[in-house]
Amino acid sequence: MDQQQQQGNPIEQALQEYKQGLGNFTQKMPDIAKKYNAFTEACFAEGKLTQKEKQMIALGISVFSQDEYCIIYHAKGCLDQGCSEEEILETIGVTAAFGGGAAMSQAVTLVQECISELGGSKDQMQ
Repeated sequence: MDQQQQQGNPIEQALQEYKQGLGNFTQKMPDIAKKYNAFTEACFAEGKLTQKEKQMIALGISVFSQDEYCIIYHAKGCLDQGCSEEEILETIGVTAAFGGGAAMSQAVTLVQECISELGGSKDQMQ
């Protein structure tokens, strides 16, 4: 087993760091964590917008705000909800229209890395 396989890839490591940090926060601040989690679950529940659409919105906002942990989390959410690579890149294109070069730099680096490391595009898998 090579060193990267032993340590995991950087995208998976970031997801693990986020989960660990959230777990630590939940232990220390259970009331706040419970309410925050209930709020976000309600926001991402199926409604007039699908969960897939909500993940694409969240990814765009994450890229615009330069939040790398959320970019990774919501890129995975997009893939988990069945987004194709083309749908994700179109989402990023709209984001770049508002966020300019900073948003585009995240799209052509971190988002592409997420697509590659978290399962590839759905177009290629069909």
